[in-house]
Amino acid sequence: MEKASAGHLGDKIRSDCFIEIEKKTKGGIEITLESKVAALYRDAILFQAEEILDFFEIKNAAVTIRDYGALPFTLAARMETAIKRLFPEIKKEFLMPINKKKIIGTTKERLRRSRLYLPGNEPKFFVNAGLHSPDGIILDLEDSVSPNEKDSAQLIVRNALRTVDFYGCERMVRINQLPKGLDDLKYIIPNGVDVVLVPKVETAEQIRNVENEINCLKEEYIIKHDIFLMPIIESALGVENAFQIASSSDLVCSLAIGLEDFTADLGIERTKAGTESFSMRCRIVNAAKAAKVQAIDTVFSDISDMEGLRDSVLEAKHLGFEGKGCIHPRQIPVINEAFRPTKEEIAKAEKIVAAYNDAVGKGSGVVALGSKMIDAPVVARALKVINMVKSGDKK
Repeated sequence: MEKASAGHLGDKIRSDCFIEIEKKTKGGIEITLESKVAALYRDAILFQAEEILDFFEIKNAAVTIRDYGALPFTLAARMETAIKRLFPEIKKEFLMPINKKKIIGTTKERLRRSRLYLPGNEPKFFVNAGLHSPDGIILDLEDSVSPNEKDSAQLIVRNALRTVDFYGCERMVRINQLPKGLDDLKYIIPNGVDVVLVPKVETAEQIRNVENEINCLKEEYIIKHDIFLMPIIESALGVENAFQIASSSDLVCSLAIGLEDFTADLGIERTKAGTESFSMRCRIVNAAKAAKVQAIDTVFSDISDMEGLRDSVLEAKHLGFEGKGCIHPRQIPVINEAFRPTKEEIAKAEKIVAAYNDAVGKGSGVVALGSKMIDAPVVARALKVINMVKSGDKK
């Protein structure tokens, strides 16, 4: 008999499940359930499994469910994956009710100091991620997901976007490298994603292709709000085309870098000191600022070195970066605090804004602080500092 499976097995698995479905020619549906929480949730698990089988019109099958405390959105995704692996001709989707109250939306200028990467096929990390207060949560469909689990991750991420409360964090998804990443879009665009991260971007045309596909999906699903784009530069060619990429669409909110792939492309080793990538990082900042979008630094891969992380963030801040990726929750408070303006920066900004407001109130076209004249860019920078503090304090 033919059979297919989805999910994870093992003593250390938590908040997940393993589903195996075997075709039968007769006999109806037979479900075998093993669950750590059977005493409390056996009936609910069986009800959901039967509902999904009925939705996909599966009439005869032997189904084995090994449950390790999976939430309904995970069970539904694992069931759907197993069914579609067994019956690849099935195209319709089992969509759980979308919780629109948990989808807050975003803006192009939103604070993006810290973005926490979560592997798209590991739902155990999703539910509590927002409690760590990153500015954004990235559900990753690319490098953290093995090739044979891409289909499963698409459904897990889709269901998470529809149901999980991320506690006000910006909802991001990193799609796969193009052109495969275009297929990912239909799983995320209708379901409340805020920002799409596009990896290994090398040309402006790639971003325009993503934008065109998003626009088609928005029209199909009657989506009115903006969905922003964050290209990730990870190659020498990407660096050469960085400004064109950053200015390729009004929906580009940030330009990010990925140093692991960049250094590999150059055939050099990535070091903690980062001297080998210094000029590239400066070019990315310059391209982003010229295009009037945010510059976002790469991740710091040593999760045990908090002092090194802080030094890395401060260096990034001084170069002009406005955010940094993170791969562990413990990195979030260090990143957020290091990007926060210092007391001295805040005090100076407040004095400049006060002087500006005083000049405006007097009808003067000249703004001065003591004996120093203050021009418009200095005022704009001061206002940005104050707004950054206000935005961060709301978190």
